[in-house]
Amino acid sequence: MNRGLVLAVTRAVDVQVQVGGGIRSEADAVALLEEGVTRVVLGTAAVESPGLVRALAERYPGRVAVGLDHRGAGAELAVRGWEQGCGSPLSSVLAALADVDVGAVVVTAIDRDGMLQGPDVDGLAAVVGMSALPVVASGGVRSVADLEALARLEVEGRRLAGAIVGTALVEGALSVEEAMAACALSG
Repeated sequence: MNRGLVLAVTRAVDVQVQVGGGIRSEADAVALLEEGVTRVVLGTAAVESPGLVRALAERYPGRVAVGLDHRGAGAELAVRGWEQGCGSPLSSVLAALADVDVGAVVVTAIDRDGMLQGPDVDGLAAVVGMSALPVVASGGVRSVADLEALARLEVEGRRLAGAIVGTALVEGALSVEEAMAACALSG
């Protein structure tokens, strides 16, 4: 729905753009990737059509990420805009992706996303420990201290590949400059 706006932003600024949400087909992903989007994030499509992730990752190595949105300690994945559980735990989808050249897995703790309650550091540590794939943290970041904690997270020599910050930036809890400095100093 917002493809035109996304592509206008991509053309207007000299930064890497990652896009997720509503990308459910190869045509959707290809249209974005061929028009300058750096990386697409597949969520529902990745869970429901693992072959799609594999095919896109082969065609665009490192430019496809998988969004793994979970709720609660059982880490059951949610799909379709977090409206439905899919019955699969986070661990089984990570295992299925182990040999796929995805750029990252974006792990979102749904109960923390947009709530400014702090990230699920322990849950993220478990994900980093169970997968060699690059892991991007999403959900809950509210402060420089949260970003510093995420930047220090290390399991068996592996660290997070990044963190997504949204609400904290929009609401002015921290600035982009503060966020970047926190990650640089802690790494």
